[in-house]
Amino acid sequence: MKISDLVGSATANTFRSKTRTLLTILAIFIGAFTLTLTSGLGTGINAYIDDTVTAIGASDVMTVVKTAEQGDGFGATDTGPAEYDPDTVSSGRPGPPGQTVVALTPADLDTLAGIDGVLDVAPTRSISADYIQVGDGTRYVVDVGGLVAGQQTPLAVGAEPDNSSAQPQLALPTSYVEPLGFADEAAALGETVSIAVTDAERTRQVIEATIVGVAEETLATPAGASIVPNDALTDALFDAQTTGLPAAEAQRYAQASIWFDPAATDEQIDALKDRLADAGYTGSTVADQLGAFRTVIDGIVWVLNAFAVIALLAASFGIVNTLFMSVQERTREIGLMKAMGMGSGKVFGLFSLEATVIGFLGSAIGAVLAIVAGTAISGVLADGFLSDLPGLTLIAFEPASIAMIVMLVMAIAFLAGTLPASRAARADPVESLRYE
Repeated sequence: MKISDLVGSATANTFRSKTRTLLTILAIFIGAFTLTLTSGLGTGINAYIDDTVTAIGASDVMTVVKTAEQGDGFGATDTGPAEYDPDTVSSGRPGPPGQTVVALTPADLDTLAGIDGVLDVAPTRSISADYIQVGDGTRYVVDVGGLVAGQQTPLAVGAEPDNSSAQPQLALPTSYVEPLGFADEAAALGETVSIAVTDAERTRQVIEATIVGVAEETLATPAGASIVPNDALTDALFDAQTTGLPAAEAQRYAQASIWFDPAATDEQIDALKDRLADAGYTGSTVADQLGAFRTVIDGIVWVLNAFAVIALLAASFGIVNTLFMSVQERTREIGLMKAMGMGSGKVFGLFSLEATVIGFLGSAIGAVLAIVAGTAISGVLADGFLSDLPGLTLIAFEPASIAMIVMLVMAIAFLAGTLPASRAARADPVESLRYE
């Protein structure tokens, strides 16, 4: 019997008991469907993270903070409040109340500039704005973000703030367009907003700036509440905020940006991080910071995949049961095939192929329906509560991944079929022909 004859015979025999086979295929379908859907979820989100890193640029820039000593509070093993340290400043990042970092001083900036591989250093000035307002309208709480040279702002309309301009400019988050009274994003361009800060003397100062762009929300700006100022606006706000502070107090920074060779390899970047660590600093690139999202997503996907694999393993017992019953029902047929000269290897192959066909049908149907369902769900979410994250395809599918899932399920089905196939291959033709 040729291979093609074996495949044809195995396919035909698969549906001798239609109900039993369909139930087994359904069990495999559930596992394959789940596995395909969760794989697509990981692919879609990780692709969006990669696109975000590429879009915001600045691949040659690293954010540096001073490494805190163990026991500073809110660390990996700390419990309870941190002891007050006059050398710390607010981290300026989301986290536990009172979270601080050791302040960087001009001396630290000089140290960073002298580290091998560092081309330039610039402190990140932390600005705490009171509110943003248009005319006499409602005042809204706002954060003041910032970009380092080389970074880009994903824009809905308009242009990026011009750092070479002497006029204060900003990019407004999309979430602020309607509350501030603008008809749409385009209507906000060219309008003037007022940003208030309170200085060290507890006097409120108001700085006016022009809206030149409206920024879209991305994973890099998840809060959607940060304006992006140009250097002129940053200088004006920082000077206003530090009015009344001694110079030594004003020149204390939560973090700094360092530039390195844009052509640096991953190994060279890691080596630079090691040199920073030896000097008492911690450096991270944009890719590192967004990599945390990837780690979380990958963890969730692996857990969901584990449930899908468990479902497939449960389905494999269904394959074993289906084929054992098929072997028992076809005992005389097996004896006749052997009596006519079919070897044990071909008998084994016939029943193994039947298991593989069941696995293929279940996985193929599961994969196709998962692609249809995932595409539909992704489209609905993209037009719904994920509409603020343009470019995000929550569930995306790669042909290679789908093919691997189908092959994996077929392999599991083949392995599940080896036990009943072995029993059929070992059957004695004389005893089988006598079977009633």
